[in-house]
Amino acid sequence: MAAPLAKQAGAVLRDLALRSARLRGGCPAVQLTSRRWLNLQEYQSKKLMADHGVTVQRFFVADSANDALEAAQRLKAKEIVLKAQILAGGRGKGIFNSGLKGGVHLTKDPKTVEQLAKQMIGYNLSTKQTPKDGVTVKKVMVAEALNISRETYFAILMDRACNGPVMVGSPQGGVDIEEVAVTSPELIFKEEIDIFEGIQDRQALQMAKNLGFKGPLQQQAADQIKKLYNLFLKIDATQVEVNPFGETPEGQVVCFDAKINFDDNAEFRQKEIFAMDDKSENEPIENEAAKYDLKYIGLDGNIACFVNGAGLAMATCDIISLNGGKPANFLDLGGGVKEAQVYQAFKLLTADPKERGGEGALCCCQQVVQGRGWQSIGQESPSASVQATQQSCSQCHQMAFLCG
Repeated sequence: MAAPLAKQAGAVLRDLALRSARLRGGCPAVQLTSRRWLNLQEYQSKKLMADHGVTVQRFFVADSANDALEAAQRLKAKEIVLKAQILAGGRGKGIFNSGLKGGVHLTKDPKTVEQLAKQMIGYNLSTKQTPKDGVTVKKVMVAEALNISRETYFAILMDRACNGPVMVGSPQGGVDIEEVAVTSPELIFKEEIDIFEGIQDRQALQMAKNLGFKGPLQQQAADQIKKLYNLFLKIDATQVEVNPFGETPEGQVVCFDAKINFDDNAEFRQKEIFAMDDKSENEPIENEAAKYDLKYIGLDGNIACFVNGAGLAMATCDIISLNGGKPANFLDLGGGVKEAQVYQAFKLLTADPKERGGEGALCCCQQVVQGRGWQSIGQESPSASVQATQQSCSQCHQMAFLCG
């Protein structure tokens, strides 16, 4: 029932979009400008879950060693876990420039929490996913440590193939779910959700059963699944992934760790959530690029990549490397790029003295040419690749059609 209804809804929305475009007298197509992903710290995601009734570990956030000690004492837990709050993964095996090893520590003594926090807060933590010098830790999460007797996997995500939300679960959690899908596909369970009717009790109970919860825990897991779906809708998420979705020896179903992706188009009604976006760990040039909805990642080469489309950007970097060069950056303008964005992109590239030109194109090249700003930013002439785009507008549109 869910798929036909979702397809009908999709058809209606597409028809409305086409009619709206015709009324404006424009081309009956929708241009989407690429957006930078919203980044939330672990404690922020867990607070969102707790605010919507989802069971998580009790925790406090501290930005000083003294606050960490007070938080540990207030928890009154048998065991405490202290976690450095940075966006990069691999914290547990990271190293601080204070000499402390590991960004995640277990202890039963609040005083130890204070001593560990002194070696975390204000120091740089280096992991496999951080820059070479690491990332400065400004906050730590002081949480109740819980034993996990069994781990499962659960997620809700928007699935294009189903034209709506889908539940995905596996009794084999705490591991890479992609690996489980390859080695044991029979342990992956999928259930479509009717976006009009929402998740049904029978669906939640069946998923809890598929995940291996038994007795009273089965109903408890089903209740948590329904609350996770409510969270998914209320915060305009595109994905809520809980791994592990586990049970404790005391008979409690807990969401131990979660990853949440948001629909950037819903920023206008999720202002509080988007205001939590943590940009402090980005390079300044990345934050500057984000102001204009450009995706920029600095690399260690000297050939600039000025590209429309993430796929072509990656291919351009590969071609440069295959021919003995090194890309200086990854810069994706997005398929719906505007002239003002092209100008800002030129400014970003020319601000770095180590970069020299290179380009790929996916959108209408006229946008790139009209958005040129080389005269005002001290460049004598555009690069050869941009000059090559100064052909007839019809040729540009033909290229855009063939490529896009």
